[in-house]
Amino acid sequence: MVQREVEKCDRFSGFLILLSLAGGTGSGVGAYITGCLRDEFPHSFILNQVVWPYGTGEVIVQNYNAVLTLSHLYKCSDGIIILENDKLQSICSRLMNLKHISFKDINRVISHKLASVLQPVKLFSPGQEAASYRRAISVSNLLGDLIEQVCPHPEYKLMTLKNIPQMAENSLAYSTFTWAGLLKHLRQMLIADASMEEGIDWEVKLPVPSNPDGADFHQRPGELPRLRSRFNKSIANLLVLRGVDVHKSDLSTFNDPRLHASWVPPSCANTVWCHPRPFNHYEKSATLLSNSQTPVAPLNSVVQKAWNMFTSRAYVHQYLKFGMTEDHFVDSFAATEQIIRNYSSL
Repeated sequence: MVQREVEKCDRFSGFLILLSLAGGTGSGVGAYITGCLRDEFPHSFILNQVVWPYGTGEVIVQNYNAVLTLSHLYKCSDGIIILENDKLQSICSRLMNLKHISFKDINRVISHKLASVLQPVKLFSPGQEAASYRRAISVSNLLGDLIEQVCPHPEYKLMTLKNIPQMAENSLAYSTFTWAGLLKHLRQMLIADASMEEGIDWEVKLPVPSNPDGADFHQRPGELPRLRSRFNKSIANLLVLRGVDVHKSDLSTFNDPRLHASWVPPSCANTVWCHPRPFNHYEKSATLLSNSQTPVAPLNSVVQKAWNMFTSRAYVHQYLKFGMTEDHFVDSFAATEQIIRNYSSL
């Protein structure tokens, strides 16, 4: 069926596969199909969007499933966009002002995030005159260009999405936005690793040049030196701007080399896509698709919980009876821990 659909395409970009990591259907079937597509279409782009399970628990074996699935996807996918249920729930509650949150509400937030990146865009440089937009070139292979720009290294495939603004529709009429304000907040969301504009920690700062290890020291007169929390380092970022006067936005603050790992060339660190059409009722909106250290914390938590269960051999027999071995678990733990080490060492 997939082969027939691909053959109908005049210009085939690749596959976008949406799955969850908690249950058996999403994680098991989704990972298996991803592997099959890689075998059948070895030269096509494959982008996975995975939903990270709630920390409080959805399925008793969700931590096993997450580790097994992620380690498998890392072998056959070109890029993996992670969206965490806990953060999506907070967006619905704190930004959308929803009292009784359903999966439909959470899916609406997910679709907003994905559409803000995957809708048509053009390679238009902000700061140019508006007239030059008529000569701007559309992104011809959106999926391939996205992966090429944000996942340039095969050991770093995890991406996260940050949007601004996000609010209830009935609040839009009473809100105004400027590109300077949106980009200032979005940059701090990246630095402080915040999932939404509300509650951003403005105390997290980029290190001064004399302190290249990524930690921010702050000392008052007569006070002992103390170490602030580390800021969020990136491999690459894709900034997508949509709305009126997009050509007037100033992106110079995103070109700061301190935002990225030291070995990343400045010319490869940031990519900007733009479109003058407003998105989803927002006059101006900005999205940041970031390949950064954001997934380290949830990865650490899941691996630790899964390992604690595995050392007790809890529920392992449920996997062994379907042909898996304990070596599969050990290999998955090793692969996931290597991912954590890679990102932690940026």
